[in-house]
Amino acid sequence: MNWVDDLDPDSRAEWQRFVDFQHEHTVKGIASSAYVMSLVPEGKPDIKFAVELGLAIMAGKPVIAVATARAPCPPGLRKVAAAVIEADLDTETGREEFTRQLKVTMDRLEGQ
Repeated sequence: MNWVDDLDPDSRAEWQRFVDFQHEHTVKGIASSAYVMSLVPEGKPDIKFAVELGLAIMAGKPVIAVATARAPCPPGLRKVAAAVIEADLDTETGREEFTRQLKVTMDRLEGQ
């Protein structure tokens, strides 16, 4: 028995819609990608981010984590990420630096 078995019918249907969506869209999208790039979320754990990160790791896709001052990269994510780009996306200079770092990272990943 697991927690899904304990859900009421409406909650179980909602859970199944979530699972179906992930299989139909997220799994297929990750499978067809060269890498997965995600913004490190701020605040409490972001379930969408966690699902995408887990699927990327399971699919063997390189993960590019984009961290900001408001959402720094946690140590555990640094261990599994192929690259961590730290950027100030709120300024033009920061966005230009992000673009430069992303190009360097993509070139490096393409060479692997």
